[in-house]
Amino acid sequence: MTTRFRRTIGAFFAIVIAAFSFTIPGLAEVTDADRDAIRSIVREYLLENPEIVREALIELERREEEAQNAARRDAVSSAAEHLFNSTRQVELGNPRGDVTLVEFFDYNCGYCRRAMDDVIRLLNEDKNLRVVLKEFPVLGQGSVEAASVAIAVNETAPEKYLEFHKTLLGSRGQANQELALQVAEKVGLNRSDVETAMASSPEIRATIEEVYSLANRLGLTGTPSFVVGDEVVMGAVGYDALKQKIAALRDCGSATC
Repeated sequence: MTTRFRRTIGAFFAIVIAAFSFTIPGLAEVTDADRDAIRSIVREYLLENPEIVREALIELERREEEAQNAARRDAVSSAAEHLFNSTRQVELGNPRGDVTLVEFFDYNCGYCRRAMDDVIRLLNEDKNLRVVLKEFPVLGQGSVEAASVAIAVNETAPEKYLEFHKTLLGSRGQANQELALQVAEKVGLNRSDVETAMASSPEIRATIEEVYSLANRLGLTGTPSFVVGDEVVMGAVGYDALKQKIAALRDCGSATC
């Protein structure tokens, strides 16, 4: 029996017992014998009508998801300044675009490679779209190293960042400091300049810590994760889903109309 099943049945019993106590005049408390009788009745009813449990689980999941989404919307609102307008982020597309798409990504995330193609396609097709990239290294030390190089690249040569980003995300093998530095050289940057920025700039660590803090507030647990308007979108949902949410935000002011 799963934890969710036990929780649902427990809640069901509690509701029935509470209802039972209120429907019997003069009954101040439900006795142990009463509880046993109620449980027996409920058990028999559930065995005869097991679809009720499925319906209860579906409703429980719906309510939990609704509560999580509401909490994330509140978090997006409270963190909006750092989420959309931080100085510690990469901005692509139209800086005055009417819609901003925020992506949290990791260079060792295979799904992020797939999502990159979707984001680039959206940028190429939608000239009024602004994209914000957040370095969110969650897949080990190599990811932290690759993100550190990426931040240094953006500091030393921001015009090269997108080429670096696409090349590193599209590379085979484990992303780490060495591979990221090789990619930096491949796109025309001086390796020593990038290494100097990594060693001397306090922004490297500050950027990663800021993103970790944002992700924690938004309840993000993996990559890629997106923010469109006040909605958090988890996972590589694909080009069509992202385009639909962008269009909805323009049409009705919300990513889900």
